[in-house]
Amino acid sequence: MKVTVVCEHNASMDSEEGKKAYPEGMNECIAGIFSEKNDVTLLGADDKGVHGLTDEILEGTEVLVWWGHWYHGAVDSELVEKIAKRVQRGMGMIFLHSAHDSKPFKRLLGSSCSLVWREDGEFERLWCVNPTHPIARGLQTIDIPQEEMYGEPFDIPTPDELVYIGWFEGGEVFRGGCVFLRGRGKIFYFNPGHETYPTYKLPDVRRVLQQACEYVAPQGEILEKICCPHRPEPSYKR
Repeated sequence: MKVTVVCEHNASMDSEEGKKAYPEGMNECIAGIFSEKNDVTLLGADDKGVHGLTDEILEGTEVLVWWGHWYHGAVDSELVEKIAKRVQRGMGMIFLHSAHDSKPFKRLLGSSCSLVWREDGEFERLWCVNPTHPIARGLQTIDIPQEEMYGEPFDIPTPDELVYIGWFEGGEVFRGGCVFLRGRGKIFYFNPGHETYPTYKLPDVRRVLQQACEYVAPQGEILEKICCPHRPEPSYKR
């Protein structure tokens, strides 16, 4: 499978906490989650926008993974439209943590996607509320020792499939693992992943994201349609 990872780089990642959490770089850590079974292209983003997400790469991508935080506004609106159309044609997409505020996420969901947050790290437990869902296979609970708190109200449409609800030690709850269907495409949003906590090194987090990648990936006829978008539709005769 062809997976493209877009991961912003910001100053928090160069802090003492950020380097301790991801000495290899968080972008490399996230890419490594998917590279075990897939062909992964890793792209960067900063205050100048996204680097290298060409039409050719986007057209060849079966699952696009997006992590962003500081520089959502720098993402070109034309690129956002291309991503949205690609998802509607069948490309899978995974949005991580603060990508809830990214332009592509808000474009695809059609809402502000705002939430309540508290940056101080605290324990989070993700409770599976759909135990037969493929994304949750073998993962009924996921414990995050230290994470930025995201809480309700979360201004999103009702998820097509709610897989996990997060609970924080401060008492807040959050729809932290949601699937949305847009056209032929599937989207998964997963809330853990602040850049100064080593969340993406946790085995259960890596597993749930690998399973999410498999789930949102286009299958069968949908795969053919997005990889060969200009192929004419077959005609049938009675």
